[in-house]
Amino acid sequence: MKNGPGLDMMRIMMHKPLFSFLFSIYLATALCASTWSQILPGAAPEQAASAPKDPLGRSTPRTSVMGFLAAARKADYSVAVGYLNTPLRGKAADDLAMKLSVVLDRRLPAKLNELSDKPEGSLKDALHPDREVVGTVSSEEGKVDIVLERVDRGKSGPLWLFSRQTLEAIPDVYDEIAVVDVDTLLPSFLVSRRIIGIPLFEWCLVLFGLPLIYLVASLLSRLISPLAGRLRRQVEKRTDLPDPEILPHPIRLLAVAIAIRWLLSKVQLSLLARQFWSSVSIVIVIAAVVWILILIGGVVERYATRRMARRKMVGTSSVLRLARRVFNALLVFAGGIAVLYNFGFNPTAALAGLGVGGIAVALAAQKTLENVIGGISLIFDQVIRVGDTVKAGNFIGTVEEVGLRSTRIRTNDRTLVSIPNGQVATMSIETLSARDKFWFRHLIGLRYETTPALLMRSLVDLRNILRENIAVEPDSVRVRFLAFGASSLDVELFAYLYARDWNDFLELQEGLLLSIMEHFEKAGVQIAFPSRTIYLEPGSSEGAVRIGGFDAGPRAGNEPGDSGSRS
Repeated sequence: MKNGPGLDMMRIMMHKPLFSFLFSIYLATALCASTWSQILPGAAPEQAASAPKDPLGRSTPRTSVMGFLAAARKADYSVAVGYLNTPLRGKAADDLAMKLSVVLDRRLPAKLNELSDKPEGSLKDALHPDREVVGTVSSEEGKVDIVLERVDRGKSGPLWLFSRQTLEAIPDVYDEIAVVDVDTLLPSFLVSRRIIGIPLFEWCLVLFGLPLIYLVASLLSRLISPLAGRLRRQVEKRTDLPDPEILPHPIRLLAVAIAIRWLLSKVQLSLLARQFWSSVSIVIVIAAVVWILILIGGVVERYATRRMARRKMVGTSSVLRLARRVFNALLVFAGGIAVLYNFGFNPTAALAGLGVGGIAVALAAQKTLENVIGGISLIFDQVIRVGDTVKAGNFIGTVEEVGLRSTRIRTNDRTLVSIPNGQVATMSIETLSARDKFWFRHLIGLRYETTPALLMRSLVDLRNILRENIAVEPDSVRVRFLAFGASSLDVELFAYLYARDWNDFLELQEGLLLSIMEHFEKAGVQIAFPSRTIYLEPGSSEGAVRIGGFDAGPRAGNEPGDSGSRS
């Protein structure tokens, strides 16, 4: 199987820990593109352009909340008031919008991706289809739901606005908030200077803070591993054991995600910033979990390969390798689906398209799949093994490899024949090397001059010769006078021999045949060869030749010696 770019990237990630970490951060940043765009000051106008019915983009719950947060982030509270369902106007309305933004930044959980992006809302509450719960904030009086309600504003149509009930509770919650903003604790240039709309201190966290946490975890692992290795060698009393890796690379990624979560609980950031970092931590967790499962799959593959090797099932290594690659691909695909789902994308359509595409690929690669499935069945059924001498169709040779696509046989002519596994699975395979014993059978023709007594003594002697040989199975010995042949008395020798392989059998057979020849020479028994007897009938001037009792026509002349027999 050829390696694709995905497998190459996976290998780089396995062998380059720092690169894998930076790649995970890059992946998180790229997949958080929608959140980044929401942090940018121009988010509201872009959303407004995509919603033709309302210039502020209040046609769906998500665009309404994002538009309010974008306006509040720019301190444009006159625009932010447009997202509130309140009768207040002027400075009072601006103050209410400011207090709502502070409450959302400080208390609302970062779950903006779960908001519905449909004009009708999520419809989770069937009794109140015009209400959408954004989240819940805590207060001294208990939990306060942040609710959007759909309000009909005439020409603009139904709009999603923060409900009056929510706005009534906001001032009391705002009075409870006395947390110092992180922006006031940092140098002004880190807060005021922005790159593509993102504060400089957040870029510093991405480029320096998170890698620093990862490197600290790596350093901690290197410090603890020698101590753990020394303890392991003392307990197991083996000096060749390597130092274990206490904190594998995916565990270090999890440590980074935990550090992000801990910082979010201690440092007060805006809601959009918390949403971004929450999304980053989730992507890192998903990448780490997928990585851990890939490493576990590798451990399982190596363990299964060793077990199969002890059972002499060498061909299973290719099947296990294929299964691991398929498993890794499914893990990566599942991780991607989880990330997309986390960002509010519905993967149903993508999965449906993938199913249709999979059917098309299966139909196009029908022969390939047939050979792969045939190879898997050959390997696990152990029909043939590497090193077996087999007869497959018109080919006889030694099996050199049982792959996933084809089986390679080295013939007696030393040529290499590759047979697709789909054909091997359907043809009759004769495994010559699987014989538990070898068939010794010969038909010997004795001359017709052999007397019955001599023939009977020879049969008894031949049986003894076979039975006295330790390589011959005694119960299988059979020596019989079978028939009167055309030119010989036919005697059958039948027995089974125990031999290691074909060469060993030929050596044993050679010894038995030589012993039988020595017996015939001592007993005076002659082996017949194909012959005919010619008889000449006297009394005719020309004579007649009779061969085997049939007239052969007149002969030119008779000689004295012609009255005898010739063989």
